[in-house]
Amino acid sequence: MEWIGAGSLAAWVWLALAQGFFWRTDVRLPGRTDPERWPPVAVVVPARDEAEVLPVSLPSLLAQKYPGRAEVILVDDGSTDGTGGLARELAARGGLPLTVTAPGEPEPGWTGKLWAVRHGMALVRERGDAEYVLLTDADIAHAPDSLRELVAAAHSADLDLVSQMARLRVVSFWERLIVPAFVYFFAQLYPFRWVNRPGARTAAAAGGCVLLRRAVAERAGVPDSIRHAVIDDVTLARAVQRAGGRIWLGLGDRVESVRPYAGLGTLWRMVSRSAYAQLRHNPLLLAGTVAGLALVYLTPSVALAAGLAAGSATAAALGGAAWAVMAGTYLPMLRYYRQPLWLAPLLPGTALLYLLMTVDSAVQHYRGRGAAWKGRTYGAPGAS
Repeated sequence: MEWIGAGSLAAWVWLALAQGFFWRTDVRLPGRTDPERWPPVAVVVPARDEAEVLPVSLPSLLAQKYPGRAEVILVDDGSTDGTGGLARELAARGGLPLTVTAPGEPEPGWTGKLWAVRHGMALVRERGDAEYVLLTDADIAHAPDSLRELVAAAHSADLDLVSQMARLRVVSFWERLIVPAFVYFFAQLYPFRWVNRPGARTAAAAGGCVLLRRAVAERAGVPDSIRHAVIDDVTLARAVQRAGGRIWLGLGDRVESVRPYAGLGTLWRMVSRSAYAQLRHNPLLLAGTVAGLALVYLTPSVALAAGLAAGSATAAALGGAAWAVMAGTYLPMLRYYRQPLWLAPLLPGTALLYLLMTVDSAVQHYRGRGAAWKGRTYGAPGAS
């Protein structure tokens, strides 16, 4: 137990100091100045059965205070709940011009969201003059100056992709337990500081809010080059990076998700639908991930409890110290989400849930169910 506790503490000291300071929440939009000429922007919103959230999110886009020309294109991806009609009703109240279009069912090899994005970007190309495209999910609400600040940041730092991780909804007990940890784990996998370094090898984006320079997107062949991607945001960032584009990722101050995740089941499906795809459907990566989660997140509490039970003060102290470092790195994310700090010591339990979700994702994959999203399944063996 002493060696296990020592190994766990060493792992957490290394993570805290050498993993891009992933736990800090100060990576926000870079310093920005207004361009002399505000470039035209098209906002593309893929939407499938989003009538529940659209009355909050879409008006926030139509109300953008952008000094240049901007338009919104909502792509109704086979909705059965009246999403398209509701969008037209909301647009009638005024604001930016809105186009509602429908692409039909995806062709083989395409995920539904990227098929919708392809249709929206094709309209942008037909209209010709948009220099940037904002890809934003239908559940994302934007502050009135969100588009202006994104474009100013891209202009000031000469960025080809600017992505903000929207602040997710945190109201119910399960949202409090799981949602902040979701962002924390994402930042641990893709430290924002590493992503934002010029010439970085790490690439990532947050799909809910991505401002993309159109010329670079076309050079990268987006979205056709990533048409199969289940985790489309990270794949998009890699495509832009490979095409020589500069990318930036940080936490959002002006973008929030309004989608509710009231129960554990909904959150479980959100994570498990893409967790195994993140591991490239590789059993060895799955085994390594499970072992890593267990070693890093579960052994501190095990070493502490076992040390106390066996009367080993050293094992208990090492395990307790590792647990304390872990909890300490989680505090900034809880503050960002305005959550009680007593949730920090519960992170091992949350990590155990994520471990089980990841295993379940693999089980569903090998049962032929793949990644399910609103009636469609991707990534299962034999699936198109």
